[in-house]
Amino acid sequence: MGFIKHAAVFVGGVVFGSLGFKLLGSKEARKVYVHTAAAAIRAKDSVMSDVTKVREGCGDIVADAKQLNEKKRAALEAKDAEIIEDESEVDN
Repeated sequence: MGFIKHAAVFVGGVVFGSLGFKLLGSKEARKVYVHTAAAAIRAKDSVMSDVTKVREGCGDIVADAKQLNEKKRAALEAKDAEIIEDESEVDN
């Protein structure tokens, strides 16, 4: 009895698999694949557009941060120069 049960399960699997291949290869299924792929491409394009915008924004932020650091560095150097000049006046 065990052999018949296993054979029936095997045959059922083969039949189910064959029907599955036919369903996957049908015109209706192909339309679904095409629409799904088109939606995925649109989603990818949208995401890539958003990524580009974020990169540009980050580039602007980094440039502004570098500019701010340069201004602060220049101000600190000017302040240090003033301190050195003040100290040299005290020594005279």
